Amino acid sequence: MWGIGNINYGLTMRYLGMSMGIGIAIGITLVVGTLMTPLLQGRFVELFSSSGGRMTLLGVFVALIGVGIVTRAGLLKERALGINAEEFNLKKGLLLAVICGIFSAGMSFAMDAAKPMHEAAAALGIDPLYVGLPSYVVIMGGGALVNLAYCFIRLAFKSELSIRKDFAIASPLLIANIAFALLGGTMWYLQFFFYAWGHARIPHQYDFVSWMLHMSLYVLCGGLVGLMMKEWKSVGRRPISVLSLGCLVIIIAANIVGLGMAA
Repeated sequence: MWGIGNINYGLTMRYLGMSMGIGIAIGITLVVGTLMTPLLQGRFVELFSSSGGRMTLLGVFVALIGVGIVTRAGLLKERALGINAEEFNLKKGLLLAVICGIFSAGMSFAMDAAKPMHEAAAALGIDPLYVGLPSYVVIMGGGALVNLAYCFIRLAFKSELSIRKDFAIASPLLIANIAFALLGGTMWYLQFFFYAWGHARIPHQYDFVSWMLHMSLYVLCGGLVGLMMKEWKSVGRRPISVLSLGCLVIIIAANIVGLGMAA
């Protein structure tokens, strides 16, 4: 599921553009990946029976609102800069965004399904911060197989692509491309390395909210880094104000969830 979600994430950006694509895809995967876990475990109704559970669900809802506001800011930015998806296709893009959102939540489901592996690692004396890491071999291995299969199928069946031609074009920059690929892969992995740390610190009855925190902070950090890199320099005050509001709402959502877990 997670590998298919990754592929559709890239295709969503192609047909909807970055802001709309990220907003819809991340919004769906935030809700599905967070709430489906307690639903499948039969614990969802129990959350409404305690003040902590209700506050945690409120935090998830507020986080979704924050993601929506940041997405709106991104759309305003793209309009101000005259940026449009080159292959914009609303119907195809929305379909892919929904598929991406649902299937990307497979990472959250996989972490829940891997609890026996976590328990086995803990029984061997592994630090609780690292018990989730062995399961990544299986989880990310599945994602890698799907992505590699998709890439090689495209190379094999698309007439405009060929391994020989495309790799020959890239050969002058091959070392730089490999270096950037290694850097990108390392940084990308580290998000889940630290996700495992955070997941280990969350009380068992609320472990499902780790996915909500991860996805909402994904959007939050993207907005903050964009501001630091001056990507919003020439867009005017309104998009920046909307972005700031969205980031603030996401921060509030994380605190609401924290209060819910402490209740």
